[in-house]
Amino acid sequence: MDLSQIETPALLLDLERMERNLERMRARERALGVRLRPHLKTCKSAEVARRIFPSGPGPITVSTLREAEQFLEHGFNDILYAVGIAPGKIDHVAALRRRGAELAIVVDGLQAARAVALRAAQLGDRLAVLIEIDCDGHRAGVRPGDRELLVAIASTLKDAADLRGVMTHAGASYDCRTVEAIRAMAESERTAVLESAAVLRAADHAAPVVSVGSTPTASFAEHLEGVTEMRAGVYVFQDLVMAGLGVCTPQDIALSVLTTVIGHQRDKGWIVTDAGWMAMSRDRGTSAQAIDQGYGLVCDARGRPLEPLVLVSANQEHGVIGRRDGGSDVDVDRFPVGTLLRVLPNHACATAAQHRAYRIVSHDGATIVDTWERFGGW
Repeated sequence: MDLSQIETPALLLDLERMERNLERMRARERALGVRLRPHLKTCKSAEVARRIFPSGPGPITVSTLREAEQFLEHGFNDILYAVGIAPGKIDHVAALRRRGAELAIVVDGLQAARAVALRAAQLGDRLAVLIEIDCDGHRAGVRPGDRELLVAIASTLKDAADLRGVMTHAGASYDCRTVEAIRAMAESERTAVLESAAVLRAADHAAPVVSVGSTPTASFAEHLEGVTEMRAGVYVFQDLVMAGLGVCTPQDIALSVLTTVIGHQRDKGWIVTDAGWMAMSRDRGTSAQAIDQGYGLVCDARGRPLEPLVLVSANQEHGVIGRRDGGSDVDVDRFPVGTLLRVLPNHACATAAQHRAYRIVSHDGATIVDTWERFGGW
């Protein structure tokens, strides 16, 4: 199917770029000597998951129980649900475990631990649990090495649940400005979980799992001694935030949104398209980086960047293309109504979430060779 036959906006996936991204992370896995537990919240697709694990289902990370259900149905049963558990979801977790899921959950405080212990005892299911550690002040978790709280959580879980160890996520790595800063963040991430695991072990609580993860830290960590697994997700597709961090280049980004020119504002140097924030998402993750990509970097229909054009603004169904510097010096006649363009996303997870399927593009970028379904929701 030729690109011109596709109604826009549409989500395109360059399979060759994705495969190169996957192999780079596999090489990191081998070099660091730890198991990779990919985060499938980015792709939400069984077809993509099969490419991540060409030899058969492996360990995965998810961010919703719907993801756990969907991937369990496709043979993935070693699952970490890496969001702090809500008490109302514990029965759902237990039901998935009865269906064969080796599903582990996360707590980061005494209230959550007590809820898990109580319901696990009532259900007669020793739920597998990891304690979340806050390695960077970015989000949730126990302070690294907080002996009193770590031991209290472990003791609460001891009789009713199976404490597996500790996990953390260096979300602040997305705010780093240099590769050196990301390497330092990776080491901070590593030491945070090692210190916390040591506290648990010293108090006679097992901590066989020591889990870290983000695409930036997985990409630049110098070593992961003492860590048992690393988690990353956006590396599968890459995006402009990752390019801004030096993790990849725009030419590595496998995901784009195909859009059609529907009008112009000549005096402003604007090109109006049919891909607004409903197609791209509201994510403006590059706005604090050295290069602000607006709502996305504009490319021609074959995926070649058209610097300095970016999606400068987005309404629900309208996207406005202009110069990154705000200038009006744009030859809009190069882009008549009906012209197909692509936009590379700031945040692959958020942009993909706006769509129901991936359109797989050919090597030359001119045709659609397949369609892969993706799912959403909770």
